[in-house]
Amino acid sequence: MTQMNMVEAINHTLHQEMARDDRVMVFGEDVALNGGVFRATEGLLDSYGSGRVVDTPLAEAVIAGTAVGLAAAGMVPVPEIQFLGFSYQAFHQIAGQIARLRYRTRGRFDVPITIRSPFGGGVRTPELHSESLEAQYANIPGLKIVLPASAADAKGLLTTAIRDPNPVLFLEPLRGYRMIKGEVPEGEHTVPFGRARTVSEGTDVVIITWSFQVELSRRAAVQLAEEGISVRVVDLRTLVPLDTDAIVEAVEACGRVVVVQEAPETNGFASEIIATINDQAFYSLEAPVQRVSGYDTPYPVGMLEDHFVPDVDRIVAAVRRAVEVEA
Repeated sequence: MTQMNMVEAINHTLHQEMARDDRVMVFGEDVALNGGVFRATEGLLDSYGSGRVVDTPLAEAVIAGTAVGLAAAGMVPVPEIQFLGFSYQAFHQIAGQIARLRYRTRGRFDVPITIRSPFGGGVRTPELHSESLEAQYANIPGLKIVLPASAADAKGLLTTAIRDPNPVLFLEPLRGYRMIKGEVPEGEHTVPFGRARTVSEGTDVVIITWSFQVELSRRAAVQLAEEGISVRVVDLRTLVPLDTDAIVEAVEACGRVVVVQEAPETNGFASEIIATINDQAFYSLEAPVQRVSGYDTPYPVGMLEDHFVPDVDRIVAAVRRAVEVEA
C-alpha cells in the first residue's frame, strides 16, 4: 500500500494498464507533451511513445469518434475529455455511436472505451468546466457511469473500466484530485461495478451520494455525531449499474434518507434514487426523503460558486430536517 492522492492513483493506474496491455491507448487534449492539465497522464508519453499516447486537436467530437474506430479495430481506447462540460461537443458520438455500437452490430464489436473526464465545482473554473452532467449520461442505455470518491477506488474502478468490454464514462472530481488522499494498493486492484461502499456506519439517517459529495457527507456525519445524530454515509461508486440492494438495505436500516448531488435539482440523478426508494423501500421510510443539490441555473461564475455547490452546512441542515419529522 502507498499513500496517494486521487490524481496520483489515476496516473499510477494508467501506467499499469498500459504496461499490462499494449492495446491500451491514451489520447486527448494536452495528454501527451504536457502530461494532462492536472498531470493525470504525466510520464505516459515517455514510457509508451507517441503511437499510444496522442495529443489531439481541440475537438471533442473527433476524440470520441476516434475512440469508436479504434475500438472496432481491436484497440482499448482511453480518451480524455478535458472537462465534462466540453462533452456536449461530443454528445452525438457518445450517445449515437459509443453507447450503442455493440447493440447496433448485434454483438459483433466489443466497445472497450473508457472516457475519462474531470468535473465538479469548488476550484473556480470558467464556464463549461465544472458542470455535473452525470444524470444526462445515465439516461443513455449502453453506457456505464463510474464516479470514484477515494484514491483506492480511483485505481480499482479505473482498472475495472479499462478491462470492461463495454463503454464506461469515468468521472473524476476536480476537488478530489489533490484533496482526497489514502492508501492505494500498488499491485493488482479492481473494484466491481454496481457495488456501493459504506463510508461510515449510522442508524438514524442515511446519506446516499457519490463523487466529492461523499467527502462532504462524511464531514457532515462527523459533525452530526457530536449532536447525537447517527449518520450512515453510502457512496454509490457507480450510477450505472446501480446498487439498488445497498440503497434498500440502508433505507430499511435507517428509515430516514438524504440524497446529495452536485448537479442542479431538476431531473438530477438524486431523483432516480428517490424513485428507486419509493418503488422498493417506501414502507421503510419514517420521513420524506430530503434532497441536497445545486440550483436550477447555469453554472455560476467563480465568486458565486460557494453559494451554488452543496456544502457541509446544507447537508447538515437536510439531515436535521429529516430527523425532526415525527415517525
